[in-house]
Amino acid sequence: MTQTNIQPEGWAPAKGYANGILGDDGTLYIGGQIGWTADQKFETHDFIGQMEQALRNIVDVVEAAGGKSSDITRLTWFILDKTEYMARQSEIGGVYRKVLGRHFPAMSMLVVAGLIEDEALLEIEATAYLGPR
Repeated sequence: MTQTNIQPEGWAPAKGYANGILGDDGTLYIGGQIGWTADQKFETHDFIGQMEQALRNIVDVVEAAGGKSSDITRLTWFILDKTEYMARQSEIGGVYRKVLGRHFPAMSMLVVAGLIEDEALLEIEATAYLGPR
């Protein structure tokens, strides 16, 4: 299988990983995205703000590969604080719909002890299907 590295234009280079890998079968594997901007800066230390940025980052990778958000087939969420997640369901739903609309791919949620970037409150990885290339 042929693989193409996907790097959205204007993003700081990923170090030691790829933001996205597109296979010739049209499957796009999106590396875990956190709540930082294209220049790898955190503009917020709030769960909802970081969640919105992480979802926007995923959409940016999908679009850089030639797809759209409705092509996302799977999301895996890694969160630090289950209590905050549960308490903010209404806000989470509103921001989710703002970024992804009413498209609900298969999802998993894991509570983890920590993430590599100390400022990150969550990380979301994704898979999308863009069709054969």
